Amino acid sequence: MTQVRAARIPELRTDPDVAVRNGSVAELARFLDNHRSIAVLTGAGCSTGSGIPAYRDESGRWRRRQPIFYQDFINDPVMRRRYWARSYFGWSVMRQARPGRTHTALATLAESGKTAGLITQNVDGLHQRAGHDALIELHGGLERVLCLDCGQGSSRDALQQRLERLNPDWAPEVLGINPDGDAELDVRHDKRAYPGFRIAACTGCGGTLKPDVVFFGESVPRQRLAEADRRVEGADAMLIVGTSLVVWSGFRLARLAAERGLPIVAINNGLTRADALLEFKLQGDCGDVLEQAVAAIRPPSTQAQSV
Repeated sequence: MTQVRAARIPELRTDPDVAVRNGSVAELARFLDNHRSIAVLTGAGCSTGSGIPAYRDESGRWRRRQPIFYQDFINDPVMRRRYWARSYFGWSVMRQARPGRTHTALATLAESGKTAGLITQNVDGLHQRAGHDALIELHGGLERVLCLDCGQGSSRDALQQRLERLNPDWAPEVLGINPDGDAELDVRHDKRAYPGFRIAACTGCGGTLKPDVVFFGESVPRQRLAEADRRVEGADAMLIVGTSLVVWSGFRLARLAAERGLPIVAINNGLTRADALLEFKLQGDCGDVLEQAVAAIRPPSTQAQSV
């Protein structure tokens, strides 16, 4: 298996001749009811109800600045300082976010025994807080920090406490929060990437710390890819929720499902890269749509009696 690298800010490309059929909540409920092992693939649209914005608008255009690239973080101390200065504020917002209706509806679906596990492109940890256990974080999680030199792991909360001690007077204006966990700060403070901000080093070896997330341009770990593939290969259908699937690491799973002949349904406002692979798609609030559909599924005991 080859490693997958996230493209450098890919644009959403779709076939203009593809017309995706619009489905209804009732049809989605039947889809969920009629399958026993659904691979669920989620993205940033699941967390907008929790106050975390999506990367793109409905047409696939970036809403905010472009995220940091892996090679820039690794090779440029200025870029690392910029990242941690922004993350210093962004983490507080991410940490306080609570699961929304989409997360709880998907957790309910999992509890019903209908899923082959959930694969998320999100790094916000909200699926776990909603009660998901069989979860693959395709792009990692912000709550963990790793040392690039010695490999020591630590919690993001512990790092935040260290950053607070190092930067007691750091108070630029926060203009917004990004879904990758950092903040948009007043550009007047961006003179050579916030020179007043002090970053923390590894407590074990003094090395470079990095959040345990896959940056743009970084490889998704092979073992994680293999496990995601197994979830799809063991499923009898796929449900895509809140993602345009622009990044290859997510889209390849939809393509794998299609190659295996699995029916695929999406809930997403706007275009997706997988539109040509879908049986149907639902627009609208992900939480509202899923709550109604999951509530309409027959209890397992009822299904067993009708078999």
